Amino acid sequence: MPVSASSLLFRSARRSLSALSHRAADFTAGPPALEAESHPQAPTGRRLLWFDGLVSNISDSFVSSYVNPLALALGATNAQIGLLSALANLGAALGLLPGARLDERFRSRKLLVVLTGGGARLLLIAMALAPLLLPPPTAIYAFIGLIALRAFIGQLGYPAWSALVADLVPPAMRGRYFSSRNIALAVAALVFTPLAGRMADLIGLPQGYQVSFVIAGLVGFVATAIFARIPEPLRAAAPSGAAGGSISLASLRAHPRFLAFTAVAFIWNLSLAIAGPFFSVLLVRHLGASPTQIGLLAAINAATNIIGQRVWGRLNDRRGAAWVMRCTGLLIPCLPLLWALMPNAWLLLPVEAFSGLLWSGYSLANFNLMLGLAPQAQRARFIAFYQFAVFGAAFVGPLLGGLMVDAFPIRTVFVVSAAGRWLAAVLFLFTVKSDLEKTDRERISG
Repeated sequence: MPVSASSLLFRSARRSLSALSHRAADFTAGPPALEAESHPQAPTGRRLLWFDGLVSNISDSFVSSYVNPLALALGATNAQIGLLSALANLGAALGLLPGARLDERFRSRKLLVVLTGGGARLLLIAMALAPLLLPPPTAIYAFIGLIALRAFIGQLGYPAWSALVADLVPPAMRGRYFSSRNIALAVAALVFTPLAGRMADLIGLPQGYQVSFVIAGLVGFVATAIFARIPEPLRAAAPSGAAGGSISLASLRAHPRFLAFTAVAFIWNLSLAIAGPFFSVLLVRHLGASPTQIGLLAAINAATNIIGQRVWGRLNDRRGAAWVMRCTGLLIPCLPLLWALMPNAWLLLPVEAFSGLLWSGYSLANFNLMLGLAPQAQRARFIAFYQFAVFGAAFVGPLLGGLMVDAFPIRTVFVVSAAGRWLAAVLFLFTVKSDLEKTDRERISG
């Protein structure tokens, strides 16, 4: 019996939809695991984690590029901008080690992440209201204090979040999974960061930024609700005598590559933080950028980040995380030098395009390498130790940068930052030679 054209068309459409559905499932939950799933509901958990990341970054897009510009709009000085960044990083550093202890004492890692994430998002609304309730000088310091408190609360949940994520995503698929998740984050930034900047322009400053912070808090609660639905994997058994939430010198010596990785990260992040708070100062006060221009720069960075995620994600799984970090780490120091040479904000568009491409690979590989080098049963503690070093450097850096900005032209800070980044990149070449895949094979065989 002949088959009608409409029937053939229907079957073709059904096959196309089925193929599209499978591709979407692989994109949001990762490709089929190349090893046995440790948790039967892990694909569902990875899919929810993907959507949590998407909504979280929609929330962050209304905030991340506008923290320093809001402080500047409130009348903050260069010294106060440096203090804001330093105290935020100090708060984050102080939250990590207690966070590792809480991870071991809480029966549910997911509950800890939900509570801390929800608290941090509630503080976004408090930051928006502070300038309405307090006079200008007091409002600036209240804003700085709330930023630091938000960083502290957020990092209380980070060790638990990292350990839970590592259990959900098998090592063999981390490059591809996190690259697809990071693409979702970049798309959110691409769309909503310039939207937030344009909205701030239309409403006027600083009220436009305050509205953005309220929106960020409300959208963030949606992300918290999504994360609360993730099926929680079983914990790996901790080794005997490993209780207490601290790391001994002996345990660090037993993992020399992780120790070297952390030491290099301290130098790298110290160099980043010296210049970090002053990109906004250069952009707003020296180059005269408007909120719309700030949003467009963030958008072009996000657009090339999307391209980079697909390229670097596959290279991460094929060549290893350390290889990707070597390639990108040697080029990233060029970025602050380019910033130092720019005479106006529009010429920064190609610089930010280059930045998005490089940082997409570096951030992806750095996270995967951190998960791979940390021992599984003590992963939360080792990650807390690593992040403590990172945020410790990020606390000291802005203070040094603030002193330099007062003593030298602001562009000098970017040259010093570039030199420090190159030093860290070269040290990485000689100290962290093994990639993620090799590390995992050695751990499994051992």
